[in-house]
Amino acid sequence: MTNHPSQRIAVLIDTQNLYYSARNLYNAKVNFKNIVDDAVAGRQLTRAIAYVVKTKTGEEKPFFEALGKAGIETKEKELQIFFGGAKKADWDVGLAVDAIVFSEKVDSIVLVSGDGDFLPLVQYLKMKGVYVEIAAFSETASSKIVEVADNFINLSADKTRYLIGKEHGERKIDKPEEKAMRRKVRPRIPLSAL
Repeated sequence: MTNHPSQRIAVLIDTQNLYYSARNLYNAKVNFKNIVDDAVAGRQLTRAIAYVVKTKTGEEKPFFEALGKAGIETKEKELQIFFGGAKKADWDVGLAVDAIVFSEKVDSIVLVSGDGDFLPLVQYLKMKGVYVEIAAFSETASSKIVEVADNFINLSADKTRYLIGKEHGERKIDKPEEKAMRRKVRPRIPLSAL
């Protein structure tokens, strides 16, 4: 499908998936505004929604405000903390329901997530005649969802555009000898000097 300015599009962002992918792969944050701009690609944006998790401390509030200033709505869910310390805040079902509802009103849906759990959703949307695009980091995107989608936007292909902060490089796992070389080493004093 060729992009046309008259195409109606919805962009649905699995914020947790992108956040952890960027942090674990590149030790950086995500530029959600640039992702939405490139996903829309001159088409008619109907909705851009980031599915987010809020905590009791409210430390994420500036992030939510930044999303709003970028023209991205937020749907918030409280972080659940269970007895024993386990935490859960999963938006998969909420995002999927919204995608199904929007499928009646748009020509294309961009799922900003590489989560393979969305494979049945992508298949369903395509069956309904919706053009489905996936935007994700290739290293953490499910190969199945990439294969089934009509289009894949590889966010890893332009790190300077889609990442904020740090060096935008691969997160380097230090070998013990490299780590030791960076440590400050006090000069050794020969025993004969004592």
